[in-house]
Amino acid sequence: MSAQNVLFDAPGPKARLRHLILTVVGGLFIAAIFGAVVWKFNQAEQLAGALWRPLATADIWTEYVIPGVISTLKAAVVSIVLAMTFGIVFGMGRLSQNRAIRWFCGVVVEFFRAVPVLLMMYFTFYYYASKDLFGVENNSFAAVVTGLTLYNGAVIAELVRSGVFGLPTGQREAGLAVGLTRSQSLRSIELPQALTAMLPALVSQLVVILKDSALGTAITYPELLEQAKNVGTAYGNVIPAYILCALIFIALNYGLTVIAGRIERRINKRGKTAGGTMTNAMPGVPLGTGVMPSTGLGGTNVQNLDPKG
Repeated sequence: MSAQNVLFDAPGPKARLRHLILTVVGGLFIAAIFGAVVWKFNQAEQLAGALWRPLATADIWTEYVIPGVISTLKAAVVSIVLAMTFGIVFGMGRLSQNRAIRWFCGVVVEFFRAVPVLLMMYFTFYYYASKDLFGVENNSFAAVVTGLTLYNGAVIAELVRSGVFGLPTGQREAGLAVGLTRSQSLRSIELPQALTAMLPALVSQLVVILKDSALGTAITYPELLEQAKNVGTAYGNVIPAYILCALIFIALNYGLTVIAGRIERRINKRGKTAGGTMTNAMPGVPLGTGVMPSTGLGGTNVQNLDPKG
């Protein structure tokens, strides 16, 4: 009997009826909220055709929407690449046998996890602007990328660390048995399997990076939200412009999730998953994924990797 069957009892007739009632009540509640929002918009004359017609013109898309989407994707793609690099490097550093490296990586990761993304964008933007490091046109872009990279890279580092802990036992012993060192076993066996097992959590973090690029509007980076604000200012249709912006963000994030899902299925078909469907990356939580709570800089859990260490 699997662990999932032990922890989950199949609902009986009364439980299924209760679930059906709760589902209907929940659906009616959501429909009521949606109806109330539409009613309020209609009362405020935000559904008037004159406010929505400009969004269908070519000028809006060529001068605002498409440039905003390109700027958003550019910042997100660069940040994703850098954050993944940062996360893997510092995640492996937190698993290092060297106490000094483990401690240093722990300080860096915990610090950048604690500082809000927007504050990092503010600080780096004013620093870049005061030194004019990247030119007037690129300082805001560099600040957005820096903030997204440091925060999300720190989160990914924790995902990498927890992913290695969540691997089935015996992976390291298998590597050592074929003559690999502990570092080689970590790089060649444990890390690839951990990244595969943590793919759903990593995808969620990539979606966060894409959404948080909208914070760039605070430092005048011309991403999608900033362009929606410009459209609302120019045509007096703030709410319709923001609704269009929200729909585009939903479409972009859904596309990213679909692409990641296809990559995950392709990897699974090749049999490269870590322990099949057992992707418990959070020790102590059955069949779940997520970040293992930190136990301090350097982490006593790191030492648990090797009882002899």
